[in-house]
This record gives sequence, C-alpha cells and structure tokens, in this order.
Amino acid sequence: MSGAVDLLSRVGCSVRRGLADIGEATRLMGRLLALVPVALARFRLVSDQIFFLGNYSLAIISVSGLFVGFVLGLQGYYTLQRYGSSEALGLLVALSLVRELGPVVTALLFAGRAGTALTAEIGLMKSGEQLAAMEMMAVDPVQRVLAPRFLGGLIAMPLLAAVFSAVGIVGGWAVGVVLIGVDSGAFWSQMQGGVDVFKDVGNGVIKSMVFGLTVTFVALLQGYFCQPTPEGVARATTRTVVMSSLAVLALDFVLTALMFSI
Repeated sequence: MSGAVDLLSRVGCSVRRGLADIGEATRLMGRLLALVPVALARFRLVSDQIFFLGNYSLAIISVSGLFVGFVLGLQGYYTLQRYGSSEALGLLVALSLVRELGPVVTALLFAGRAGTALTAEIGLMKSGEQLAAMEMMAVDPVQRVLAPRFLGGLIAMPLLAAVFSAVGIVGGWAVGVVLIGVDSGAFWSQMQGGVDVFKDVGNGVIKSMVFGLTVTFVALLQGYFCQPTPEGVARATTRTVVMSSLAVLALDFVLTALMFSI
C-alpha cells in the first residue's frame, strides 16, 4: 500500500512540476510577444543580436547548404535519369531546398550554433547575478536582455534559410550542369516554371519564421530558468539542442500537413 502511495506521490509531483514549467513558459512567451514593439523601438539592440546570431552562423549555414546542394544534384540526377527526366533536376533541387530542407536543416544548425550560444550567454548572466542586478536597478531583464534576442532570432532565421537554399541551388547547378552535363537552360527554365513564389517560397518562409521563433524561445527559456551554476548552464545548453531539434521536426510535420491540405 505504501509503495502505491509513493508512486502516486511521485507521479503527482512530476505532473505538477510539468504544469508549472508549462505555465512559466507560457508567461514568458506572452511577455516576449508583448515586448516586441518595445524592442523595435530600440532597434540598435535588435540589430546587434541579428549580427550576433546571423553573421556568426553564416559560415556553417553556407557550407552546409553547398554540400546539401551537391548531394541533391547527384541523387536527383541518378533518380530522374531512370525516367528520362534529367532536365527537371533544377526543379527537384529548388523544391527540395525551398520547401523542406532549407528551413529544417537551417533550423537544426541554428539550434546547434546560435541556440546554444544564447542559452549559455543568458545562463552565465544569471549565474553571475547580472540579471538580479538589473532587477535591483528597476530594469526589466526580459525587456532589456531577452526581447532583443528573441526578435533578433526571429529575423535572422528566415535570412539564413534563404542563404542556405540559394547556396544549395548553386551547389546543385554546379554538380548537375558543370560536373554531369545537364543542359543549363533546361535546369534554370524548369526551375523558373515549376517553383511558385507564394505556394513554395512563401511556405518555406513561414516555416523558417516558425522555426526561428521556436528555437530562439527555447534557448532563452532554458537560459533564463536554468540553475545558476556551471553544471546547470551546461545541462540547459544540452536541453536547448535536444528540445529545439525535436520541436523543429515535430512542427515541420504539422506545418507540412497543414500547407498541403489547404
């Protein structure tokens, strides 16, 4: 009997702790969304975060996009060649990158590079009592520290996804046209005629914005509520990568299902 009571007690504590975490996350999200106009009024802080999150992630995004384009060019050519449609290689590469791989792979790389940096930065500020010092001086740390980073990540992520897709298309062209010998005119004309700006590119932009919001919010949440110790910051950084990656993949399925059902 006592074992069953202990089990129910542990389950109840876990559920209560989970609900409390969901409540804290919801409150923080509401505050960040409400502070977006305030952050826009001080755009210098936001531009600094766009540079920090976007420019520092640009190298890994560009190199990864180039090699993804190489692989798509090779795999797409040998697949389309079976059906005599190798001229549609440009369309295949563009749709794969713009619709799916561009936003998703960029979000995963963004979580590993920028998300961990955000969590570590906020966590170190908390462990160093800088956030507490701001509160003592009547400065809201959510408005001064978190809101510009939140908006910066939301803006930087679609730009990085666009760079990833553009570089990937160039990589697919280099492999398909330069290396294999697909007709260059057919490569670009098929792409131009088959890619719809609003349906394909627009859906990719929406995905990248949702992923940017999710990854940035998870990173800020983990850093803001982490234990103010070196071990706590390290665990929060690990949780940022895991939770962000899982959230991106789950949201990708939901968004894809919604977009294709409309």
